[in-house]
Amino acid sequence: MNDTMIPTDVMVERASGPASPPSRVLAQLYRLARRAVFVRLESLRHGSVSVVDGHERHTFGQVTTVCRLQATITIRNPHTYADVALGGTIGVADAYRRGFWSCDDLTTLVRIFVLNRELLDGVEGGLAILTRPLFRAMHWLNRNTKMGSRKNIASHYDLGNEFFRLVLDETMMYSCAYFERPDATLAEASRAKNDRICRKLQLSASDHLLEIGTGWGGFAIHAASQYGCRVTTTTISRQQFDLAVQRIESAGLRDRVTVIQTDYRDLPQLNDRFDKLVSIEMIEAVGHHYFDAYFDVCSRMLKPDGLMLLQGITIDERLYERAKRSVDFIKHFMFPGSCIPSIGALIAASAKSGGLNLVQLEDIGAHYVPTLQAWRKNIAKGLPQFLALGYQPDFLRLWEFYLSYCEGGFTERSISNVHLLLAKSGWRGALIAG
Repeated sequence: MNDTMIPTDVMVERASGPASPPSRVLAQLYRLARRAVFVRLESLRHGSVSVVDGHERHTFGQVTTVCRLQATITIRNPHTYADVALGGTIGVADAYRRGFWSCDDLTTLVRIFVLNRELLDGVEGGLAILTRPLFRAMHWLNRNTKMGSRKNIASHYDLGNEFFRLVLDETMMYSCAYFERPDATLAEASRAKNDRICRKLQLSASDHLLEIGTGWGGFAIHAASQYGCRVTTTTISRQQFDLAVQRIESAGLRDRVTVIQTDYRDLPQLNDRFDKLVSIEMIEAVGHHYFDAYFDVCSRMLKPDGLMLLQGITIDERLYERAKRSVDFIKHFMFPGSCIPSIGALIAASAKSGGLNLVQLEDIGAHYVPTLQAWRKNIAKGLPQFLALGYQPDFLRLWEFYLSYCEGGFTERSISNVHLLLAKSGWRGALIAG
């Protein structure tokens, strides 16, 4: 399986063309960096990684009955070694973005590194320690104050509605879908996920639902059209707001769905309380410093017998404390200010700050693998259209790396996706199976 969706030869116009001979000083730097990278790879225990550099081929680890995974990296520019040695995962992603290296199976490569956790941690150590303070300082500047949140959200979600139209399915849901059948389309799986949430919330025509994180209106449209409830939904992305309003109007739901541009911290100013609340993969953008404030607002916006469904990406409990303090390429390139919570962190914050009781938890993380595969295939299929719209190959390769990186993490369960059903103390309903 060739996992490289954006061909390296597309990058010839960019900085990834054939590398010119390095100066003597640079050549020495590359040799030192290569040695540092190879020393790290020598600790590979699970799976096999081959590095092809010119006429040389170096193989690390081994295929065993326990782990048969194997991947081959091709070095196209020796600067790759310096990027990896000095930049950790940020350097790995940046070098891939620039076409400095390629891989025959990018997702498998990520899986191998996840299985070799000590090696992955080592990539962030060594010489990369020298750049860590800089990346942390940059991440601190992206903290999620009200102004910072708008800037951070815009940097990812305002990349252009046409971009996301090509990546996502017709529902425009940018979150883990739910595949009820192996042969289900992405659109069918997105609708199935939306309906699963509606059933868990026991939505009815008499309900007024608050949604924190509109996206492009996909869930609000589904809830209002299929269950007849009123929906108030908020986003701080200008481009999402504009398209969501258009889609809601086109669906004939203006009388039932209201879209607002309000930071979640300002929602109490609405002076309204809601029967139900939903938030789909928005918690990752909140930042761990603000979890308490977020759940406090959620609780205040619900009636005494209210019910809330939170869908969120979560990280292995054992990795959370370190991950929330570190800066990887996703925080640096893709989601400034973000933090993937652990299930424990979510339950603790919702109970402590919001007085919200956990009544049901479902892990749907396995469904993110086919979701991510579908998005990645859409990028490959739409390559001519992306280029015609002005999106550069290095940008598309970064997205390819991002989606493969996430797919590997979900496959190996270092990250997952959950539905948390939370209730106010006055709720006395009966649970409904998804």
